[in-house]
Amino acid sequence: MAETRVTVVMLTHNRRAEAVRTVERLLALPERAPVIVVDNASADGTAEHLRRRYPAIRVIAQPRNRGAAGRNAGVELADTRYVAFCDDDTWWEPGSITRAAETLDRYPRVASLTARVLVGESGMEDPTCALMAASPLPSRDLPGPALLGLLAGATIFRRDAFLQVGGYQPRYFLGGEEALLALDLAAAGWSMAYLPSLCVHHHPSSRRDAAGRRRLLLRNALWTAWLRRPWGAAWRQTLRLYRAAPGGLAWRAVAEAAAGLPWVLANRRVVPPRVEALCRLLEESAGPD
Repeated sequence: MAETRVTVVMLTHNRRAEAVRTVERLLALPERAPVIVVDNASADGTAEHLRRRYPAIRVIAQPRNRGAAGRNAGVELADTRYVAFCDDDTWWEPGSITRAAETLDRYPRVASLTARVLVGESGMEDPTCALMAASPLPSRDLPGPALLGLLAGATIFRRDAFLQVGGYQPRYFLGGEEALLALDLAAAGWSMAYLPSLCVHHHPSSRRDAAGRRRLLLRNALWTAWLRRPWGAAWRQTLRLYRAAPGGLAWRAVAEAAAGLPWVLANRRVVPPRVEALCRLLEESAGPD
């Protein structure tokens, strides 16, 4: 029988061939879950091609590239209890979506489950998986190690929790967008967990702006610290991030982040002390810079 609890939301931009490959893999899953593709204003005809070739899926053609926030439109359109995200270069392994739904059914205060990620043809485990598995956060009464973060293209969400906190922040575009969402979920009382029995395959696209992505990662990390951390912790995080980045990149990212300060101050909401304690625990476990 078709999986009626989960909708798969796939994000794509100007990667028509990769989008086709991933949609075919999703439609071949035994779960037969509904699929929504959010096309971020592709100029290569992706949306039109997918509509013609796969009438069973729903395609949202965004009028402009909204980056990670494009996923929000897919969640809003979905009418299922849970939403499993993937990108045009990631896809869920057979059985994982149903296993995730069954787990979320049993753990009503868990907002998201992040899957184990296998990379490329070799199927090597993404190094982030070992970090998630070794999470120092308290994990009692959770299905797996507790997280204060997630992997956007390899996570299944409780739809109501995602919408409650507003989804992905449009101003971030792409890069580290998960951090702010995770803090907001934790502040709202939700838990997040890593479940290695779930699996997502990732075949990284060659069509990437690596330098631009690094700049946005740093800028967005600064914004997350300034938006949600107490000022002392935000300042320490700013220094740590700045020192760890190459000089030219650091200056550009800090300047861009500083230009957004009026927006940051207008939207600053410091996380509760219990969430800040989790942030500090993660930082202490990572050791000195």
